Amino acid sequence: MKLRDFAHSRTGDKGNTLNVSVICYDEQDYAHLLLHVTEERVKAHLGDVVQGDVTRYELPLIGAMNFVLRDALGGGVTRSLAIDAHGKSVSSALLDMKVPARG
Repeated sequence: MKLRDFAHSRTGDKGNTLNVSVICYDEQDYAHLLLHVTEERVKAHLGDVVQGDVTRYELPLIGAMNFVLRDALGGGVTRSLAIDAHGKSVSSALLDMKVPARG
């Protein structure tokens, strides 16, 4: 399965830092996603897009996680030569991450 089968996402940017939220469709999937959508897996999945650290913040009351991706926008929105300088497509790329079915 893919992460998009369990959750949707939103993004925001500030300078060269990108926030990517992962919001569960069903709160019963939250604990499962905490096990499988880790900082390490997110960084590995996004590859060279994220040059810095990845930090996960857990928001259990709303069944969500927020990932802060540092050095992820090619120097920042006003400096980047990337087609998607704001990083909006990163949320779609993250939702392609493989996640095992909930047992």
